[in-house]
Amino acid sequence: MKPLVHIVWFKRDLRVQDHAALYAACSQGKVLPIFCWDAVVWAGGDYATQHQMFVKECLTTLKRDLGSIGLSLLEFQQGILTSLDGISQLYSIGALYSHEETGNNNSYQLDRAVAAWCRSQGVTWHEYPQNGVVRRLRNRDTWAAQWEKHMLAPQVPTPSNATMAERADELILDGDAQSLQNKHLDKPLRQRGGRDEAVKLLHTFLNGRASRYRGGISSPLSSEHAGSRLSPYLTWGALSMREVVQHLRKQKLKIQQHPTQYPKGLQAGLIGFESRLHWHCHFMQKLESEPAIEYQNLHPAFNHLRDEGYASIELQLRLKAWCAGQTGWPLVDACMAMLRETGWVNFRMRAMLMSTASYLLWLHWRETGLHLAREFLDYEPGIHWPQVQMQSGTTGINTLRIYNPVKQAMDQDPEGVFVRRWLPALRSVPNTWIFQPWLMPASLQEEYSCKIGVDYPAPLVSIDQALRLARAQFSLLKRTNQHDAQTATIIKKHASRKTNARKSMGMDNKSSQVKHPSVPLSTRQKTLF
Repeated sequence: MKPLVHIVWFKRDLRVQDHAALYAACSQGKVLPIFCWDAVVWAGGDYATQHQMFVKECLTTLKRDLGSIGLSLLEFQQGILTSLDGISQLYSIGALYSHEETGNNNSYQLDRAVAAWCRSQGVTWHEYPQNGVVRRLRNRDTWAAQWEKHMLAPQVPTPSNATMAERADELILDGDAQSLQNKHLDKPLRQRGGRDEAVKLLHTFLNGRASRYRGGISSPLSSEHAGSRLSPYLTWGALSMREVVQHLRKQKLKIQQHPTQYPKGLQAGLIGFESRLHWHCHFMQKLESEPAIEYQNLHPAFNHLRDEGYASIELQLRLKAWCAGQTGWPLVDACMAMLRETGWVNFRMRAMLMSTASYLLWLHWRETGLHLAREFLDYEPGIHWPQVQMQSGTTGINTLRIYNPVKQAMDQDPEGVFVRRWLPALRSVPNTWIFQPWLMPASLQEEYSCKIGVDYPAPLVSIDQALRLARAQFSLLKRTNQHDAQTATIIKKHASRKTNARKSMGMDNKSSQVKHPSVPLSTRQKTLF
């Protein structure tokens, strides 16, 4: 008779703390914790080597922490379905336990295949919510209350004396699945994965760095340290959203009780950051509720808009230049250079990159979105794809956000420090010309060793002309299409219910070009249609 085992399938929850699936499985008997490198997920075009290397680092601390409670993680290369087949040959599977996942379409289809396998084998699959995302949400009106209920609930205890299944060493742990892992393609300056790094960053942010959060997260210079930098650890579950929210709220209470013991501005920074945590889950809920956002326009009025980019040689060359950071617009190219080395830029610059690609270069959001997904270490599909569409103007329910990369450079990097750090060709160019080097006379280009078209590229298009063309295209769509019914449906399904959304997100500075991504459900709704 086969021994009975309860399988814990680790996915984007690489921790033992506040882990409902692990706790539930351990309470039922002997446990088999597994992680599977499913090629179908990793080969979808939106992941890169840096993501797998980060995950491997997270697995290192996970294995250590599992060991401290008597368990060993089995890391399978051949994928979850093959792994389950192999396990079922050796064990009688009592149940499969995991957290719910809001991933890309490939992970969604994989989950469906696992559900079918469980039904065919008579195995119960227990899935537990995390991140404040609500599966099968029927009414967006209730989402905020459910998010708050989840965050207020006590954290799930870490099992103290779990029991590992016998004969686990007899399972085959290797396979021939294709892998993206290649240390030579990793980003040299990216954040390191693992629970230890996550906890350290959380501590430094809550105890001091958050004092610079408000007013410090827009500039690519200050945001590197003013931001929490917790996003990749939330993405892969080295921290749970609930533990971050609860630690943050405890810190806010301490500051209220002893304000003079903490840096000035810390409380305001924590308030702003908490609103962003709510925003994080709000956007993930969009993809959970409508998975097609990853590859299909949210609003049907934009079907075929920019589709010519797939066939146009000129637009393909623009795409290549944008990806390589060779647009001729210094702030855009500097952001791409930073991404190549670190896998991170701040939110404002991410929005500018998408806006530049979508409006100035008229590139389709799917291809540019895939590139940025590979570049962002903290790529979270549920945030990424709704944001990509919002910044490209294809939601139909958001005011167009069109960035002028020269103005953004003047606002966010007035002395050109960021641009010079990442673009060596411009380091000798003075402030007068640093953001528009193509305007320098030939004699100055020679003097500053920056010949346009040789040392640094000329702009791909005229900003003024491109903006006029983009606005004309959207104006034409608005005049010639009647999509009130579709717009109302999108608002009902996806828009925020907060009437004071912009203030709650700390985005009420009138000079900001980035408005809150959520849209209040009201008669004042600003929509494209």
